[in-house]
Amino acid sequence: MATRGVGLLTRLPLCAQRSRVLHPIHRLLSCPGTVATDVRREEQSFGSAETGSEDRTLKRFSEVQKERREQAQRTVLIHCPNKISEKKFLKYLSQHGPISNHFFYESIIDDQLNILLKEFQLTEENTRLRYLTCSLIEDVAAAYFPDCAVRPFGSSVNGFGKLGCDLDMFLDLDEIGKSDAHKTSGNFLMEFQVKNVASERIATQKILSVIGECLDHFGPGCVGVQKILNARCPLVRFSHQASGFQCDLTTNNRIALKSSELLYIYGAVDPRVRALVFTIRCWARAHSLTSSIPGAWITNFSLTMMVIFFLQRRSPPILPTLDYLKTLADAEDKCIIEGHNCTFICDLNRIKPSENAETLELLLKEFFEFFGNFSFNKNSINIRQGKEQNKPESSPLHIQNPFETSLNISKNVSQSQLQKFVDLARESAWILEQEDKDHPSSNQLWGLATLLLPSVAKSMSHTKKKKKPASERIKNLLESIRSSSTENSKNTVGKRTVSTQA
Repeated sequence: MATRGVGLLTRLPLCAQRSRVLHPIHRLLSCPGTVATDVRREEQSFGSAETGSEDRTLKRFSEVQKERREQAQRTVLIHCPNKISEKKFLKYLSQHGPISNHFFYESIIDDQLNILLKEFQLTEENTRLRYLTCSLIEDVAAAYFPDCAVRPFGSSVNGFGKLGCDLDMFLDLDEIGKSDAHKTSGNFLMEFQVKNVASERIATQKILSVIGECLDHFGPGCVGVQKILNARCPLVRFSHQASGFQCDLTTNNRIALKSSELLYIYGAVDPRVRALVFTIRCWARAHSLTSSIPGAWITNFSLTMMVIFFLQRRSPPILPTLDYLKTLADAEDKCIIEGHNCTFICDLNRIKPSENAETLELLLKEFFEFFGNFSFNKNSINIRQGKEQNKPESSPLHIQNPFETSLNISKNVSQSQLQKFVDLARESAWILEQEDKDHPSSNQLWGLATLLLPSVAKSMSHTKKKKKPASERIKNLLESIRSSSTENSKNTVGKRTVSTQA
């Protein structure tokens, strides 16, 4: 049963009669986020009394059936609205009679979002393999730069990566020389000398060119090496056969690693964040709003920023602003990279959980409502302050980089792609609204299937936007005027009636 809020099962005392179940005093309401664990321990599968005991007593089939029927007679199922205080309502209703136990479950769409996250998120084995691949590349780079480090960043480490995503890594040269401070001094002194270059960008290009050549000729399992050195952020792209990863290697990209840490924190402070981000990304991919090919499309990073901004705008907020996280930081959290203030609290335990108890189903619908009516033409998205700001430039979509605040991370998005996003968001909000009203039959699509299958949205859009050719419309209009003239000539009252049909 799909519900907007949650369902609640309450257990009445054993002596309660069926007739008493219908009385209002035995009903409970619960807000999302609480499940009584004692109920799950009590109702063990297959009727076993102690599943972990060697001398456990197994119940007969007839005994289990009888027990379940008695439980059903003492149980009340209640549809619970959103934004309701469980503790206050429980205290109020407890004045009218005892409740032995209770637990709740969320809507089917909520379950679908969590299942989607579970199926597509990176596994422990896949994560370990990514770090191992970075370690192998580090061994190659260490031949030229002793004590260097190759670190993964982006989707591989921020908690929002899905199976099959690329492995982004960067060559960290800042660690060179730091480990020498712990070594015992001997009779000899070794010095590394480097050549001066005109700019840091040229140095980056030369370093990556050398590493790319080495990976191409001597890197075990490294194939299809491409040196893309003239890009805004120079990189070396290659495939690692042993792991199956498509890899992008940059150098000294420490701001990207700090951005990954920030997303990791946002994904960890509330379990709804990752499930919502995964669903929105999956929805965008199903409707070709995103693409693995660079172009005018919205990126996954931009979509993640939009979800974070939306959750900051809820009442009460589900996620804190970046400025608030900065106020929680202490001395050891201070971080300045290339003149940019990247300071924020790193200890998740010091971030207070949100009091917002909205379900994933509601948040999904509200996300589409929010951005389906967002003023993209004049406002920009800013997760640092958690509020709209006037756009500093004329780009169709402006999302401020959280650290390099003068940059727009969505500058590549075209007006047509943004309009496509807005149209699909409005359509998806309407579809979810119908989910609350309609009860689909067994052969109809329901839940996330109505959002993630492009054929559904395309057919609906085609029906809405289908128009007759201009020549046919003009022909119909002329026929309508001609028919109106005929009717006017027959009108004996003298009044003139004109009707047009387009």
